[in-house]
Formats: sequence, C-alpha cells, structure tokens
Amino acid sequence: MGLFNIFKGKDPLQHEQQGDTHFDRGAFGQAKIEYETALEKRQKTSPKDADPIGRLREKIHRSKEALAREHKHSGDDLGEAGYLEDAREYYTLALDLTRDQALISELQNSLQNIEGRQAKKFHDELPDIYEPEVKVEAEAAPETGDEYFTALCSTLPDEIRIAFLEYGRSFKNGFIALNQGDFETAGEELSRALEENPAPENFIRLELATAYLNLERLEEARALLEEFLAYHPDTLPAYQLLCEIFWETGSFDRAQALLESLPDDLQASLATYLLRGETLFRDGKYPQAKSLYQDFLSDYGWNEQIVQALAGTYEAMGDLDKARGLYGEIMGQCSSCGASIDPLIKRKYADLSMATGRQTEKVLEIYLSLVSQDPANAAQYYHNVGQIYATLGNEKESQRFRFLAQRYARNESSAEDSM
Repeated sequence: MGLFNIFKGKDPLQHEQQGDTHFDRGAFGQAKIEYETALEKRQKTSPKDADPIGRLREKIHRSKEALAREHKHSGDDLGEAGYLEDAREYYTLALDLTRDQALISELQNSLQNIEGRQAKKFHDELPDIYEPEVKVEAEAAPETGDEYFTALCSTLPDEIRIAFLEYGRSFKNGFIALNQGDFETAGEELSRALEENPAPENFIRLELATAYLNLERLEEARALLEEFLAYHPDTLPAYQLLCEIFWETGSFDRAQALLESLPDDLQASLATYLLRGETLFRDGKYPQAKSLYQDFLSDYGWNEQIVQALAGTYEAMGDLDKARGLYGEIMGQCSSCGASIDPLIKRKYADLSMATGRQTEKVLEIYLSLVSQDPANAAQYYHNVGQIYATLGNEKESQRFRFLAQRYARNESSAEDSM
C-alpha cells in the first residue's frame, strides 16, 4: 500500500484546474493529459462521485476534439509545404482523437490524398532519436507450493519462522496468496488458519490483518492488530499497519497517540520518525512534518528516506526550489557512492526543474534516460524533451520529439483500448 509513499503530487482538482489553464491558452494536448490524470485519481479516490467524473470526461472529449482540429490544420500546412509523411502523421493522430463524423470524413479524404503522393516514411526521418529497446521475455510462472513457502519463511526471525511452519496447510496457502497479492484468497485461508490455531499469542493475526487492510476491511484489521499487540508490543509492523488504518479513516490524532505509546526502544527508530512525519503530512500539518524531519537530520545526520520525505513536504508546501534541491542532493549522494538512482527521484528532480524554469540540457538528458527506465511514461518524457528543445531554440529537434510523444501516446491509448 506504499507505506512511506509521500509523492502524491497534485490532487484531482489541481490537475483539472491546470488542464483548464492549458485549454484556455490552446495547449490542448497538455490539457488532455491533466484531465486524464485528474479522472484517474478521481476514479481511485471517489469512484461513486458522478458529477466531477462526468465533468472530466466531457473536458477530455472537448480537449480531444480541439486537439484533432489543431492536428488537421497542422497536417494541411505540412502537406502544402511538401512534408507529406509528417502531414499523414498529423491526420492519423487527429483521426484517432475525434468522434466528429464530419471531421472524420475530412480526415479520411486528406489521408487518401496523401497516400496517392510519394512520401518517405516518417520513421526514416528519425535516425538519431533514442528509443527504448523493447525486450520480450517469457513471463516466469509464479512460484507456488511448499518450496515457495519455505523460501518466504527463510528470511524471518527463528521464532516466527518455526511458528509459521507449524500452523498448517491453511496458513501456508494464505501466506503464499498474501505474498502474491491475492488478498481474497489470503483472507479466506488465513481466517481458516486462525480458527485452526486459536492461541491468542500466535502470529496469524498480523498476516490476516494485512490481508484485511488490503481488502479495506479496516475495522476487522484494527481489532486483530490490537489483539496481536497485547502479546507482541514490540512488533513495529503492527504499529505501521494500525497507522495505515488510522490514515485511511482520517483518525490522525489516534495515529499520533499510538506512536507516542510505543515502547522506548522503538521511539527513536527511523521507522517511527517516518510514521510520525507521514501522519503529520497526511493531516496537512506540513510545517510540523518539516520540523520533525529537520530535527532528525540535525540529531542523526543525513538519511535518504528522511531527505526524500522532507523534499515531498517542501513540494506540498509549494517551495519547489527547496524540494528540487533535496532531490538533487539525493541524486548526488547516489552518484558519489556508485548506487543506481531511483527513477522516481530522477523524475521528481526533472519535473521540478521544468516547473521552476530550469529547462536545460541536463534535464533533457535525465528525461531521455528515463525513457528506458520507465517506458510506461515515455510519451510524457518525449513531450518534455520536445518542450526543452523548443526553449533552447532548436525547433527541428523539438518537432521531432513531439512527433515521438504523440506516437507513444497513441500506442499507449491503443494498448489500453485493447485490454
């Protein structure tokens, strides 16, 4: 569930407002991306909230139609100038976007005209553009059975590992399902295992609570965790799961009280600081979260997780320069010790650089490196590269990367439609 994932970014309304701004200034492609992001977040957080979802779908439709007409005009201009393959690309993009029958008919006629004239393929005009290598590998079958269960248990402390091996088949099936993300099966099997092993001090409650939390059966999960902690008050993961429940229900005061009640040997741990900071962050108490993280760094020295949390807090407070500086600091630490840099950190640094007006060749190179590390977002990375080239005055390269961005966006849309 992303316990310490503080990189939430903007909320749906902020994405929608940004989309409105882009639309008003004629940046229909960027407006479409913002509206789609807002819709995705709305559907995850408020799937039954019909009015904003319907409004966003209408704005997406309006953006697509405006973008289609813009592509049609671009195609006409390129065709008249003799760039026939580029014109065909724009017509095809417009055809994929529009649902207007009159415009569809115009575009089909334009494409027939282009097909009748000699042109080079668009791909031949992009010999030096970096594209990620796509490797098709056979998907490994998920591990199952006793061997997999033994492997899962091998990293556990001896006391827990020995107990897990004695809980029986239902527990084994449930524990495997839990680790494979099959929470329905995990809940059923672990519940059965608890009936078969009713001793109040067993560890089954912790695993079953994890399954219930993922199934959003929060009250059942909370009751199991409180029972578990009565016998194992020094088990930090149980406190982490309880905090998750309190965050989900907006019970931030209860989360803080819980953390204040931790045994002394857990109070000063890194995990507890992160839980406290995350609780303040989710409660919107950004200045307090910032102070907590700064105090940790002052007392204990540099720590990547704390710096990352502090950067996210600055970002939420709107201090983008400080957030960018901290992400850059993390990248510098990784480079100096030879460790690979988390693509999320690279993207945060690059996005904040763009947001603060630093559209440089360094940022351009970061986005190009992210294409291979995070190919699912290649369209956005290519779009940003094109924007940077435009800022640097290289319109030819800017146009080429915009074409790539549109092509990847179209491929992603087709892949989603076929699912």
